Amino acid sequence: MKKIILNILLFVTVLINSAVHAQVLNNDLSALSQIQQGMTSKRISSYDRTGGGDDFIRIAKDEKKTVFEVKGAGIINHIWITMAPDPGTLSRNDVIIKMYWDGKEYPSVVSPIGPFFGQGWNESYEYSALPLSASPVEGRGMVCYFTMPFSNGARIEIDNQSGRSIGHFYYSIDYAALDKLPANTGRFHSWYNKQLTGTSKTEGENEWGILGKPGNNLLGKDNYVIADIKGKGHFVGVNYYVNSPTPVWYGEGDEMIFIDNATEPTLNGTGTEDYFNTAWCPKSVFSHPYYGYPRVNNDIGWLGRTHLYRFHITDPLYFNKAFKFTIEHGHNNVLTLDLASVAYWYQSEANPVPPIPDAAARKPMPLINIGDIHRWRNEWRKSKGNDPKLWGN
Repeated sequence: MKKIILNILLFVTVLINSAVHAQVLNNDLSALSQIQQGMTSKRISSYDRTGGGDDFIRIAKDEKKTVFEVKGAGIINHIWITMAPDPGTLSRNDVIIKMYWDGKEYPSVVSPIGPFFGQGWNESYEYSALPLSASPVEGRGMVCYFTMPFSNGARIEIDNQSGRSIGHFYYSIDYAALDKLPANTGRFHSWYNKQLTGTSKTEGENEWGILGKPGNNLLGKDNYVIADIKGKGHFVGVNYYVNSPTPVWYGEGDEMIFIDNATEPTLNGTGTEDYFNTAWCPKSVFSHPYYGYPRVNNDIGWLGRTHLYRFHITDPLYFNKAFKFTIEHGHNNVLTLDLASVAYWYQSEANPVPPIPDAAARKPMPLINIGDIHRWRNEWRKSKGNDPKLWGN
């Protein structure tokens, strides 16, 4: 009898659990239906406090302006910014956005505002990704949906290093005020890097083995650094900007990622475009919520500027002690490239990020134009004795 009763109770328990689980929504939008407790939506924006139509602020030359400062706990869930003059007059490479969490004196986010939102070389162009996008007109509406939690206050600062005043700076920053952050909530971090890479001293710019047998790179020596992080957390994405002075393919470089102080790569890639989820040397504009090519070169071969992005939304890269993300500039680091990147990640606490390159180092290298190529051809002709019928190959 007892066994029958126990079986009945077990059966009823299974039915109840099945009914409960059957009522749990399981789709991408299901979280929107869940009623939150202890959360209040708030906003800080540049609206005209007089009730007029001047819904912007001005930021003087060399001024550092705090645009967001709150106390207590909360989560920023949306940022929208636009500026004037346009990029032709006001350099987005020299307007720096900094974010401070939990009352820290150091920022955990430091980047030029253009590259942070996915606009390279002080250009503006439209694209659509899940956490970051640039909206019409001409990509001048900069949008961020990365969640940015804080438990003891937050501050966002704009550092105007452009050499001129920002006449119109519009912004809206939305956040949810909380009684307390959930346990294990990370802090958002972001860091900008830029480097003019050098060629191999022994191989020259020997990509695709055009100049001879290529060398090998097993340990990532001289790789370009996208992120170098100490602590516990997970990496969630990168905007990567490539300016190539050669028409040869820039993307034979592999990513090499070192996790928890590994001396050899923990994760080895198979090519730059492969890490960015594409293949076979693309040069087509393409935008997916998680990855894309919103800006591509339209010159000979792969000469010129290309912007790639990948966000690890469903596949974060986890680390417990340290994380170093590097990538080759051409196979075995043989190419001179003007590279810049903005990395995004979360850590268990708000940590400082390294200093970013100064204004001189941030300045984009100029594009190679038709006149440059023709002058190089002229020097080649002279080196060959100026035969009037020299062709080129």
